[in-house]
Amino acid sequence: MALSGLILALTCIVLAQWWHGGSLWGLLDGPALLIVLGGTLGAVLLQTPWLQCKAALKALTTLFGRQQWPFKEQASRLLHWSHLARQEGFLVLESKVEHSSLDGFTRLGLQWLVDGTDVLALEQLLDNELNRFEEQKELEAQVYEAMGGYSPTIGIIGAVLGLIQAMSNLDDPAQLGTGIAVAFVATLYGVGLANLLLLPLANRLRAMYRLELRYRELTAIGLLAIARGDSSLSVSRQLAQYQGQRQ
Repeated sequence: MALSGLILALTCIVLAQWWHGGSLWGLLDGPALLIVLGGTLGAVLLQTPWLQCKAALKALTTLFGRQQWPFKEQASRLLHWSHLARQEGFLVLESKVEHSSLDGFTRLGLQWLVDGTDVLALEQLLDNELNRFEEQKELEAQVYEAMGGYSPTIGIIGAVLGLIQAMSNLDDPAQLGTGIAVAFVATLYGVGLANLLLLPLANRLRAMYRLELRYRELTAIGLLAIARGDSSLSVSRQLAQYQGQRQ
C-alpha cells in the first residue's frame, strides 16, 4: 500500500503534465535535483548527530515491510507464564528466555523477572526501556520530518539561482522562457519531495513504532502482573484491552 501510494502520486503528476501538452522531459533537470537533494541532505546533516541519521537510514530497510506484532499470541503466552510462575516459581520461566520467537524487549523483561527483580524495580526498568524506545524512534522520524521541512525552501533557492541564470539571457527571449521554466522545476522538486515522500515517511515511521510500543506495553503489563502474582483472571483482564490491535 505504501509503495502503491507513492507510485500513484508520481503517476498523477506525470499524467497531468502530459495532459496539458507539456513535455515530460521538462520535468527532468539535473542541476535542480542536485540543489534540492544536496541542500536538503546538507542541512539535515548539519543539525542532526550522525548516529541519529544512521538509525533513521537503517529504519528505511523495514519501513515498507510488514512486521508482525502478534498481540493475541503474546497475551496467551504471558497468561501461560503467569500460570506456570504461580505453580512452580519464577525460575521455571528461565528456559523460556532464549526462545527464538521472543522479541528483544520480551526476552529482556523476562530475564529481569527470572532474576528475581523487585516489582517496583522491575516496573521502573520496563518504563525506562519503553521511554528509551519511544525517544529513539521519534528521533528517527524527526530526521525525515526535518528533511521535509527544508526541501521546499531549498527548492526556492534552486528556483532563484535558475532565475538569475535566466535573467542573464534577457537579450534572447527564447532562452529566457526556457530558463524560467527550468528554474521552477527546482521548486517542484522541493515541494514534491517534502509532501510526496519525506513527510509521509516520517508519519509512517511514527505509525509503525506506535504499534510496536503498544505491543511492548502489553508485554510490560503482563510481566508486572506475573511479578505481583496476580490471578489468571486478573492478568487476562489487564491484557484484554490490547488484544484488539490491528497490524
